[in-house]
Amino acid sequence: MRQSTRFQMTKHDRLLYILNLLRSRRTLNATALAGECSVTERTIYRDIISLSEAQVPVYYDRGYKLASDSFLPPLNFNFEEYAALKLALESSPLRRTAKYGEALRRVRAKVEAGLNQSVREKRRTAVDATWLDIASTEDPVAGERFFAVLESACSEHRTLEIDYDSVSSGPGKRQVDPYFIIFRAHAFYFVAYCHTRRDFRTFRIDRLRGVTTTEQRFTRQKGVSVKTYFEGSWQLYTGEPVEVRVRFTGTAARVIVLGKHHPGEWVEKLPDGSVIYTATVRGLEEFYRWVVAFGESAEVLEPNELKQDLGRLGAFLQKTYGRN
Repeated sequence: MRQSTRFQMTKHDRLLYILNLLRSRRTLNATALAGECSVTERTIYRDIISLSEAQVPVYYDRGYKLASDSFLPPLNFNFEEYAALKLALESSPLRRTAKYGEALRRVRAKVEAGLNQSVREKRRTAVDATWLDIASTEDPVAGERFFAVLESACSEHRTLEIDYDSVSSGPGKRQVDPYFIIFRAHAFYFVAYCHTRRDFRTFRIDRLRGVTTTEQRFTRQKGVSVKTYFEGSWQLYTGEPVEVRVRFTGTAARVIVLGKHHPGEWVEKLPDGSVIYTATVRGLEEFYRWVVAFGESAEVLEPNELKQDLGRLGAFLQKTYGRN
């Protein structure tokens, strides 16, 4: 079984990372550098010697410092480009993975170290006005345990044997051909062809309990990609395309008019202020949950299947809460 919980830098990458850290931060001792690089202090001492032997002017004064950084040319970023890159690096869900979390930290250090003087000066007084907070509902520890092995299997077209805890069917073992990993609807998922179900399925990574990489290789089916697989889906679930029509009233109607909720939606405004919302979606379960949240401000017109599901929900609510 292949597992990877930590991404180890090569010595070359680590030396470059240390250089960028020393260029951007002024009071890093061996302990701090060891923590940043995920190595021992002894390794850091050897790295400092290697830098000195390569004629890099490193000295110690309440932390390691560079006597000069003129040998490292500045990056040609203006402030807006730097701010955009910083925002993207800090908000990426990949920060929560062991492999890419460390890679993104190294990229950030390189960017900070390579800024030209004008950008450095503006950075000191600039206020962060824009933030991205991408919500995640996954277990970060469980999620990252198998990220690297899944990524390798996708790249190498290797069949996996997985122990998966499904919400609908419970724990079980399956053999799957993984195609790609995606962050969608607040968590990391991977899409794979399931030999048990004989169809493609979407698996949430933090629900994996075990992964074994087999020697078997698979041939990717043509036409299966991120764009085509989720096309028409409300969020994650797929299925046969179904046209839905809902009449929204009151504040709900304004919510519908003022925002976009599905790529293929069409909204018809009625004279009384209500709207008719139409869209073709693949899979009704997620749409069902969405429309229920609007309560009595939403009336489903089509399809009958969805109307019947809501009728059963209404009967349950009446039976459970009606007497109160």
